[in-house]
Amino acid sequence: MANHKSALKRIRRNEVARLRNKYQHKTTRNAIKKLRETEDKSEAAKLYVEVTSMIDKLAKRNIIHDNKASNIKSKLAKFVNAL
Repeated sequence: MANHKSALKRIRRNEVARLRNKYQHKTTRNAIKKLRETEDKSEAAKLYVEVTSMIDKLAKRNIIHDNKASNIKSKLAKFVNAL
C-alpha cells in the first residue's frame, strides 16, 4: 500500500479515470454495434458521423490507439457506403 499522501490521491484519481474510460469505451462500442445493425442508408450516414466523433475522442484521449481508430472508421465507412 502507498505510504505518501500524493500516492494515495493518485490511486483514487486513477480509479476514477479508469471507470470513466471504461464507460466511454463501452458506450462507443454499443454505438458501433447499433450502426452495424442499421439497414437504412440515411440513418446509417447520420449515425456514422456521431460514431466517428466518439471514436476520434477515444483516440485523442489515448483510450484506443490512433491506428485502431482509423481502422474502425474505415470499416464503418465501407459498411455505410455499401448500403
